[in-house]
Amino acid sequence: MERITAHDGASIVLHSTGAGPGIVVVHGGGITIDVYRRLAQRLADRFTVHLYNRRGRADATPRAQPYTFDQDIDDLAAVLKHTDTRNVIGQSSGGFIALQAAVRLPIDRLALYDIAIDIDGGFPTAWLDEARQAARDGDIARAMAITDAGINTHNPATRLPLRVRVALVRAFLRTPIGRTMADLLPMTLDETNQIRLRGGPAEAWSGVSADVLLAYGAAGPPYYADLNGKLARALPRARVLPIPRSGHDGLNRAPSRIIEPIAAFFGAR
Repeated sequence: MERITAHDGASIVLHSTGAGPGIVVVHGGGITIDVYRRLAQRLADRFTVHLYNRRGRADATPRAQPYTFDQDIDDLAAVLKHTDTRNVIGQSSGGFIALQAAVRLPIDRLALYDIAIDIDGGFPTAWLDEARQAARDGDIARAMAITDAGINTHNPATRLPLRVRVALVRAFLRTPIGRTMADLLPMTLDETNQIRLRGGPAEAWSGVSADVLLAYGAAGPPYYADLNGKLARALPRARVLPIPRSGHDGLNRAPSRIIEPIAAFFGAR
């Protein structure tokens, strides 16, 4: 573990493991780097994997307000410069941050898993205002139930009555990961709103010159397949990789069917 300095003078705590070419991981919204320990370990025999908590989480400094993704991109720039790394993995909203960064920063290879991006209205956000209001009212269980149903459109449980879903969430909140996600939910909803505000045509991303691997969990929400297909057609150097038997948490679980294609992508000459 080492501390580096961000553009605005804030401290970034860097957790690195492994040996070989560097890869920086930009994590998703409702989690910390703890869920990526297995991913780092599975890649550590071939790469040096750099993890850091984005602002407002665990050992990171608080977010600047008003929040925009610019501070996340600036922090990623500091990490890439310090580690002399041009390889990035991003998941969910972290994938959207990494894609934005690839327009501005020297990133050579970019692997995105279940990137949260709104192309032509294809990313569901109709639920967002109701969830944000519930969070502002302090009803985190209701906000989480609304969010889960809005995002996980493939899950039959999301079609249960709201009161039943709220009861299920209350049980989930008694678990460590449930408490973490609840604590981070307001920030996660802020990030989703930023993604909504930046929705538009796929061609807006045609300036990304990095090699891009667009991976998604084939057992997860179906809209990721359409979003990645549209994005791949707009990017000059991209390909789509469906991961069978994997959902949104597939990158965290890091099975070989995810690790090996990612390792091959970053190890290619």
